[in-house]
Amino acid sequence: MAPTVAACQIDVADLDVAANFTTVERRVRGLPESVAVAVFPEYALTGFVADGRIDDVALARDGTPVERLRRLAAAEDTALLVGFVERKGDSLYNAAAYIETDGATTVYRKRHLWDGERDVLEAGDELVIVETPVGAAGVLTCYDLNFVGDSAALTDERVDALFVLGAWPETYSENWTLLLRARAIDGVRWVVGAGRTGRRETGDDVIEYAGRSLVVRPDGGIRAALDRRPDDLVIDLDPEAVTVQREFVGIYDGPNV
Repeated sequence: MAPTVAACQIDVADLDVAANFTTVERRVRGLPESVAVAVFPEYALTGFVADGRIDDVALARDGTPVERLRRLAAAEDTALLVGFVERKGDSLYNAAAYIETDGATTVYRKRHLWDGERDVLEAGDELVIVETPVGAAGVLTCYDLNFVGDSAALTDERVDALFVLGAWPETYSENWTLLLRARAIDGVRWVVGAGRTGRRETGDDVIEYAGRSLVVRPDGGIRAALDRRPDDLVIDLDPEAVTVQREFVGIYDGPNV
């Protein structure tokens, strides 16, 4: 039976961890029992602003909010991938925690920071692969999609899926779709992209977020997609589709063999 994954598209409340946790919890509890992994957008737990206020909501990976996510994953028997601003000593990172149903937690830190992130965050320096019900999966965050070298490195590891957390502006939504499809073709693998929707207003600056979460097949075709409304995209990821496509393009034991 093919494992089921949900891309959970939400409107994030910047700087409001309590409200965001409530949203994440409600959405997870409302998923079908068959869902093995739920992927949420970039900064889903904390939101983000490019100034000193972000310091007040940054979370330790072993702190209370992340521990509550561990309990949620166990209670719902669903692995979770959730973005947040992580505090480590005096440093802040754009982080994503993959939380297994037994509580085991792996954290990825975004390697390629975008615009105002560079003013308040530090970049991560490691690629991360997690073992999931879908198989080995790489984790990327938003602007990381633009860097084909990272995708190629994850291809070398022969991952079966990429999970991508996004907060992509609506202005560039076509690029989001294009890059997710390209990263599927790079490694002949499933790609699950969970996007933030809604808007952020900071003074005269208004960002409309694209949403447009989607699942891409190993051949680069779009399996299913959302528009900008908050919703859950629930899809079975057939591992046989990876095998068939790799055989079709002449890759029998995994990419780059």
